[in-house]
Amino acid sequence: METSNLDKWLQSRAAVGWVPLKDAVPETWQSIGFKCGLEVHQQLDTKRKLFCRCPAGIYHDFNEFDAEVVRHMRPTLSELGEYDGTALMEFKTRKKIVYRIKNDSACTYEVDDTPPFQMNREALQKAMRIALLLKLNIVGEMHITRKQYLDGSIPTGFQRTGILGIEGSFPISNKTIRVIQFSVEEDSCREVSDHRHERIYYADRLGMPLIETVTYPDMLTPWEASEAARNIRFIARGSGAARKGIGAAREDVNVSVTGGTRIEIKGVARIRWIPLLTHNEAFRQKALLRIKDLLHSKIADQPAWKIHHTELNPDEWKHVPTMKNAAKQGWKLHGVNLPGFADLLGHFTQPGKCFGDEISERLKVVACLEQPNLFHSEPSFFEPGIEYPSAGAWLRVKRQLKAHETDAQLIFWAPDEDLKTALETIEERCRMAFEGVPNETRKSLPGGITIFERVLPGADRMYPDTDSAPIAILDELIETVRQELPLSLEERFRLLSEWQIPPDAYTYILRNDLIAFLKEHSDQARQLAVLFAHHLKSLQGAKELPFGTDRVADLLRYLDKNQLSRDLLKPMLSVLFKHPNMQFASILHSVGYKEAGIDEVMESIPLLHGMWIKVKRKGKLRQDSRLNWIMGRLRKPALGNISLTELRKAVEKELTKLEIERS
Repeated sequence: METSNLDKWLQSRAAVGWVPLKDAVPETWQSIGFKCGLEVHQQLDTKRKLFCRCPAGIYHDFNEFDAEVVRHMRPTLSELGEYDGTALMEFKTRKKIVYRIKNDSACTYEVDDTPPFQMNREALQKAMRIALLLKLNIVGEMHITRKQYLDGSIPTGFQRTGILGIEGSFPISNKTIRVIQFSVEEDSCREVSDHRHERIYYADRLGMPLIETVTYPDMLTPWEASEAARNIRFIARGSGAARKGIGAAREDVNVSVTGGTRIEIKGVARIRWIPLLTHNEAFRQKALLRIKDLLHSKIADQPAWKIHHTELNPDEWKHVPTMKNAAKQGWKLHGVNLPGFADLLGHFTQPGKCFGDEISERLKVVACLEQPNLFHSEPSFFEPGIEYPSAGAWLRVKRQLKAHETDAQLIFWAPDEDLKTALETIEERCRMAFEGVPNETRKSLPGGITIFERVLPGADRMYPDTDSAPIAILDELIETVRQELPLSLEERFRLLSEWQIPPDAYTYILRNDLIAFLKEHSDQARQLAVLFAHHLKSLQGAKELPFGTDRVADLLRYLDKNQLSRDLLKPMLSVLFKHPNMQFASILHSVGYKEAGIDEVMESIPLLHGMWIKVKRKGKLRQDSRLNWIMGRLRKPALGNISLTELRKAVEKELTKLEIERS
């Protein structure tokens, strides 16, 4: 019986050695030579942008803009007479770059019409605070350089950046992670649309002060990578210098395996995505290395290898809606033969992905052909709602291309102006398969998969900024900042342990920088930490808290001043979350608090005990349920008047007394 494409995909996945993340162990990643490094970007909480006087932290909606600036990015020769690979790729896309600008968040500097001001000193000092917490060696003089940004996200084509510190470190649970360098730089534009040959950016984020922490590839498991990213985030948040909110922090994750190369997963927005993304990327590289080995065993004369293509008659493909619609637009249908690629287009690369997707993704980015943009002869999966060519149709294509049994085929569609680029892209990506893992930047998607974003920039992408003078970093300034440093990450972990905070609360406490608050209320640190990390976390979900710790501190003082139990905190915070400006007295009333003395609360215990006996006799309650049953009925009158711990002890004592009296 003929093996199906899905079966072949499953067999190739098994041959690669892929296992689900949940089943992986340290030996899994050790066996493939997994290594990971991080580039963590964090916006600084400053009033102004880095190299101009525009306000930082102002964002606009899609249609809120005062002007549009249109640019086309073109490559230029370097002093060595070479073109950057990324620049060439971007030029092929023929993208029109549109910048939407609003006057209250941008100026002529943002559109490269005026030179930069001196670096924002507030940003420099706040960055230094974080650099010292990372135990970095602060440079004596900061030199501003230009880092090429060739995707259009910065109108100048480069980012101004300066190294502030080198060779630092920070802890994770089982080791120390080394930091290569720490830079202060300007943020790029915010992309809001990218379709075909037009990409739209907003300039509101452009120029905001940003720090970049670059680590060595010291993380040897996906879990170490996520913990390291989290701890860098904790250090930044705990400094009081970092901006919070969506988009304020982003991670670029670099992954490699033995025989592979460094792949940069760009702009990971959620740290919790890192384990699955890095795990899948490691095995994607293993899959590409296997495809390389298979190609080497099948094709002897690799330098002579090339694709063959022919234009297809659109009338023969009217039964396939996707291709029919392409033909209606005047696009050409082309069949392409890939010599020696049989059983490789459907080869596993990522969960739910195959090598054919690697080609399709490149077509989308380089030739600007929106997906679906091709069909190939070995699909392992079929997207719902899309009709695919039949087996008979593929036989016709093979005959037209004079294909051999060892070949694979694909069909793509493109307008005339994109046809040449599309064919070049297909051949280029297939030729890369002979080398294994191509150098590239990839974009993360929910679900732990990645897609091609662009060619990885060359090593020579930085050069001096002739518009900016060096900045002297005086020892006096370093010492001034050092004297004002908050607790180190190690000290914060020590306090959490000392206060017996549950480990599952650590992330929430550190992410929201609550250590200082807990230290101020150290006698109730465990209770408050659980309240924040469990109760408030469940209330807020993905939202930001509508109030700060000062509001919680005021609530604590209110309870203590009025001699009310802190058991009221939980119900009162639930109300406060919905109504952050409500008066505490009103909140107290809304939770049903009624003042009552302990004797008043306790006097109903004999009556409740009698009720429990009657209910139990009817078989509705277990013998051991008495205490909890009575506590449940005393909870409301006790709320705020007596702590539930004290109440429980008092009830146990009273029940013992009643048993003695009955006997």
